[in-house]
Amino acid sequence: MSYGLGAYKKTSVQTASKEQILLMLYQAAIKNCKKAIESIENKDIAAKGVFIGKLQDIIIELNNSLDFEVGGDVARELSSLYDYMIYSSTQANIKIEKEPLEGVLNVLNTLYDGWANAVRSLREEKKAANE
Repeated sequence: MSYGLGAYKKTSVQTASKEQILLMLYQAAIKNCKKAIESIENKDIAAKGVFIGKLQDIIIELNNSLDFEVGGDVARELSSLYDYMIYSSTQANIKIEKEPLEGVLNVLNTLYDGWANAVRSLREEKKAANE
């Protein structure tokens, strides 16, 4: 069963556009952030660390993918937000407090919504250009 799911996920990533991969990364970050918050609420310290680690791995990957030559000020602002999220999630991990993660979750949701709208607009523009 898990092999089939793993193969499906691998195929999904391999066939996804750059825009879809970006949205998948944000979805995974949001999921891990929520699970870290839940783990703190349940006093499951080991799980908290695992989920924060996964969250930070995704944020680092997002930060590493920024192109400062093309993105300019937007890339610099995103990098600052990613730095904030790494710092806040580290504080949550050290202090075993969910509040810093709630701030991270708010930023992730805002960024996800913005990127999802941008991707939707891009698709609509491409569709209109092909008609």
